[in-house]
Amino acid sequence: MYISYPFCAQKCTYCNFASGVLPRELSVRYVEAVLGELRAVEWPWRPETVYLGGGTPSTMESVATWLDAIPGKPWREATIEAAPGSFDAERVREWVRAGIDRVSLGVQSFISRELARTGRKHSAATVSDDVAMLRAAGIERISVDLIAGLPGQTRTSWEESLDWVAKLSVPHVSVYMLEVDDESRLGREILLGGKRYGASDVPSDDEIAAMYERAVERLRRMGLGRYEISNFSRPGFESLHNLKYWKREPYLGFGSDAHSFDGEWRWNTAESAAEYVNRRGAVERTRADAAGERFYLGLRLSEGVAEWGRFEEAVGRFMREGLLEVVDGRLRLTDRGVLLSNEVFAEFVGVPA
Repeated sequence: MYISYPFCAQKCTYCNFASGVLPRELSVRYVEAVLGELRAVEWPWRPETVYLGGGTPSTMESVATWLDAIPGKPWREATIEAAPGSFDAERVREWVRAGIDRVSLGVQSFISRELARTGRKHSAATVSDDVAMLRAAGIERISVDLIAGLPGQTRTSWEESLDWVAKLSVPHVSVYMLEVDDESRLGREILLGGKRYGASDVPSDDEIAAMYERAVERLRRMGLGRYEISNFSRPGFESLHNLKYWKREPYLGFGSDAHSFDGEWRWNTAESAAEYVNRRGAVERTRADAAGERFYLGLRLSEGVAEWGRFEEAVGRFMREGLLEVVDGRLRLTDRGVLLSNEVFAEFVGVPA
């Protein structure tokens, strides 16, 4: 299950999520609204994994307010997303008491000038201190997020960020290639041909691809294998929660802009925190395409898929183009296919049964 906490201390320039700097009064009402929903739900099963995302749930005053209302503790995995520098040792101890055993740090970069352009305020030293704090509290399942393609980023500065990953020896890393969204501040500035937020210094697609490929190589040497397009881990440290999404296991979402799936239907809640608290905004409900979803979600995973007969024509074309390959009887993306995965997936979304 997933719970959204869409409140942030600052809004990142590249972000288009339904989150941001929102009134404190709204956050108080929001916490109570989610708690009411958790207490009222008739659980169809006992949750195995819990994920607090956002926004910045690490700034929430007491995560136990929500977690104590969820059955199944101790869960197989309970994750909280955290902004570097947004918590202290006492808060971490509270997380552990509440059942949290995994923390995903939204680092994005270890380079101060790159962070400043995104609106982030932490430093490499902040991240290092946070990792030490988490380990001191007994949390070993630590993940670090990086973005390849930030304004002003170079191959040299990217190497510096990867050096920090090696130094911290975290067991899980997520690497995202920057996708500029027209609804973000950075995206709008690029469309207007402006220079704010470093819009004129965003690396080219080829540079971003080269950074990603370099990360794959270096992380592999650190013992972190790629198990999904953007995710790398040591054996046994994969995100159990996110694997449920990619393997189409049922999940429930709570809070604003949260999505749910029962194996047959998908639905989501009101997009903004204000709409959610006021119970406004329609909940969209759509029937899932089991075969199509199983196929393209499975292709996200390095293990690939075992069945592809429904898509034989398109698969054959992508194999000829060097984007897909068959290894040990399973179809998977090639290294080049990973870089062009959005184009590959688009071919299979909404294909008639």
